[in-house]
Amino acid sequence: MVSFFLTWLMATLSLLITAFVVPGVRVDSIPAAAVAAIVLGLVNAFVKPVLTILTLPLTILTLGLFLLVVNGISLSLAGYFTPGLEVDGFWPAVLGAIVLSFVSSFIGGFVNKSEASEDI
Repeated sequence: MVSFFLTWLMATLSLLITAFVVPGVRVDSIPAAAVAAIVLGLVNAFVKPVLTILTLPLTILTLGLFLLVVNGISLSLAGYFTPGLEVDGFWPAVLGAIVLSFVSSFIGGFVNKSEASEDI
């Protein structure tokens, strides 16, 4: 249960940092970012696999680069369903998805290192 809340906190923080860095992505408040993190997780769990399968030929043709577009679509859908998250268009969504993945990986690396050091 602690792992779930830690992951949720990391996703919320990543979304706030992404909204600060990317010009076309805006988050109104911290609670809106927390709700958006949940919505983004649900979109990534249910919609993104379907989109990935449907666009598999195009993904293979572009050597995987089309997955960036799929990630942008997922971020746009989360913005559509979340009142406090606004994504202005296609390119901010794709750039926001790229920045969000880098920030999430960076924060996740620190959290995983601290969890590994606690196990020792």
